[in-house]
Formats: sequence, C-alpha cells, structure tokens
Amino acid sequence: MKRKWVWLSFILLILTGIVVTGCSQNSMTNENSKAATGNLLDGKWGEVQVQAKGQTVNMYMWGGSDSINRYIDEWAAPRLQREAGVTLKRIPVNDTKDIINKLLVEKQAGKKRGSMDIIWINGENFKAAKDNSLLWGSFANKLPNVQKYVDVNAPDISNDFGLATNGLEAPWGKAQFVFAYDSNRVKNPPKSMKELLEWAKQNPGKFTYPAPPDFTGSAFIRQVLYEQTGGYKQYLKNVDQKTLDENSKPTWDYLNQLKPYLWREGKTYPESEAKLDQLYSSGEIWMTMGYDPAKATNQIQKGNFPKSTRTFVLDKGTLSNTHYLSIPFNSVHQAGAMVAINFLLSPEAQIAKFDPANWGEDMSLNPKKLSAQDQKRLASINRGVATLPAGVLASHRVPEMPSQYVGILEKGWIENVAKK
Repeated sequence: MKRKWVWLSFILLILTGIVVTGCSQNSMTNENSKAATGNLLDGKWGEVQVQAKGQTVNMYMWGGSDSINRYIDEWAAPRLQREAGVTLKRIPVNDTKDIINKLLVEKQAGKKRGSMDIIWINGENFKAAKDNSLLWGSFANKLPNVQKYVDVNAPDISNDFGLATNGLEAPWGKAQFVFAYDSNRVKNPPKSMKELLEWAKQNPGKFTYPAPPDFTGSAFIRQVLYEQTGGYKQYLKNVDQKTLDENSKPTWDYLNQLKPYLWREGKTYPESEAKLDQLYSSGEIWMTMGYDPAKATNQIQKGNFPKSTRTFVLDKGTLSNTHYLSIPFNSVHQAGAMVAINFLLSPEAQIAKFDPANWGEDMSLNPKKLSAQDQKRLASINRGVATLPAGVLASHRVPEMPSQYVGILEKGWIENVAKK
C-alpha cells in the first residue's frame, strides 16, 4: 500500500512538472510573440516576411462591388498565398462606419485580440480612427513597395481628406467622381451644375442621386457645393462652421430647384449607389454616378448597363481622392497584414487592378517609377469606351475637402432639402 502511494506521488509530481513547463513555455511563447510584434516596425523586412508566413489575414472592406470582390478573391488572394504563404480572407461590410464602430466598442472594452487585420478606409472614417487611436502604428513607410513606387510626399497621398496620414495607412488606389449616361438618350451631357439643372427640367424624372449619408449621394452634394460657391480652394482649410453655413445656402437652393424634376419628383431618393444603378439599368433614369471611373465599362461587360453607356466629368472638375489600407490597433496578425498590403501595392497587383477586366481603378503608384516593361504593360491596357482617358481624368481632378465637412453637409441636406 505504501509503495502504491509512492508511485502515485511520483506520477503527480511528473504531471505537475509537465503542466508548469507547459505554462512556462506558453508564457514564453506569448512574450516572444509580443516582442516580435513590437519589433516589426524596427526590424528588417525579411523578419516581417518570416513571421507572416502561415498567417491568415482578415481584410474588412466594403463589399458592394462584384468586380472588386472578385479581384480580391480570385486574383489577389491566390497569388499572395503562393508568393508569401499568407492567406487573405475578405470580410465584406455594408458601410465602413460599421468597421469603425466595431473597433470603438473593442477599444472601450479593452479587447486586445481583434478579428480585423486589414481595413479599407479613408476620409471621415480615417479621421475617426486616428482621433480615437484605433490604428496600430506608422507602418506604411516600412513597406518596400511604398518606398520604391509611391510619392509619399505628394499632397493627395500624405493627406487623406486634408488630414495627415502619418504612415498609419498605405495608399491603395485613387478614385474620381464621374457621371455615366446613356448616349442613345442623352446626346449632349451637361458639363456644369447649371447645365444639369436645365437638362433635368427638359427631361423630368430622368435624373436623381442617392440620399446621404450614402457615400455617392454625399459626394454629389459636395460637388454641387464647389460649383455653387466658387470652387474648392476655400474649403481646404480648417472647418469654419459660420462660413460653411453661409456658403451652403446656394447649395440647398440649387438642390431644391432641382428637386421637382428628379425621379419621383424628389419625394423619395434611392438609398444607395447600387439602387441608383438599378434604376439606370432598367431605364427609369438616364444617368447614374459614382466614385469609380471604370464602373460603366465593368457594368457594360457584365450586361448590366446598356452598351451605349458613356461617362463624363464637369468642366470645372470632379472630386478625387486616395483610399488606403490600414491595420487596426488590436490586429493579431500585423506581420501578415504588412506583407499583404505590400503585395497589394506591388506593380503586379496595381497594374492588374488598373485593368477593367479585374477592377479598372487608377493606381496609387507613380507610373514613372515603374520599370520600362511595367510601363509598357500599363500602356497596353484597354480600359473600354466607357472609361475616360487617364489624361482627361487627371486634368479634371479637384481635391476633397476635410472630412469634418462631410457630416455637417449630410445633416444640412436632411434639414434643408429632404424635409422640405
């Protein structure tokens, strides 16, 4: 009996040692992981790549575009897996604000291990993330493809809707607001807001815009503001509520003049750009709009838009901006996120994104910094008859105003237009 107790004590001692050793090893592993994460921004890129291999990265992004979704799922993700051993998993959201709200809740709850590794943001969402310390760190300039191919000091790269990026986000692409129309029905598309109003009067019910806070509807209002109040330059400074209140009156006056001639006489508005596109596809309206110069070409190819669809910009220019990829404060796969973002900023990925067969969006890279071979590949891409030439788009770009204006104008539209 005594011998039995000796053996039991011996076994318990061994098991205790295993548990203690296991806990110690887990603790050391956690500490090593934290140390590795802390050194990501200070170490060599090769160390980041080693740590990233085998990681699964969750990329939270707006999921409303089939072509963008396919580009990520079918073009980018398989190549990233093959080249870097990183699995990219796209997580769609309806509104980027949902991403920011989720991070805010996690921040307040002290959640240090989140589900997001990459987020697609810009403008007011970036401001909210920056103001509330929801982003991981200044990683962008650490990426080799940013160092080699991006004009990091260019105003439309270093500032996001007037706010310094400070390396907290890496530029993924550029977008520009354009109007699309059916050239069989609209022979001479308007080139100014004044001409648009006259066209709407002559073609009642054939034009409308999404209701803010839809991103496209909100952009249309900012476009009206620029034209009705003397251009964009006065809005690039810090927000002045009094000045904005005074200057926005011509905008509300214009939109109220336009209202009776809109689809359903302005008594209701499409709730989204997707709904606006559906109205255009069905022929209920003869124009649509959006922050994607290649959308019309993509929709023609998919059979959603008439083959007679073309796009136009206004003579005084249309809004343009850069959008970015960032890493949340509680990402658990920062190395994988860095490697994935660096890949998405490679010439290979950016040229593929430029092709309307994949997406058709303008690059965030400077074409002049590409190799001669890549420049040749870029020049050979046919972006379709419904996509304006790059030179036309570039010569008609006007910058976005600081993001603080966006919410103010959206509320102003509700009070001064929607409720009247």
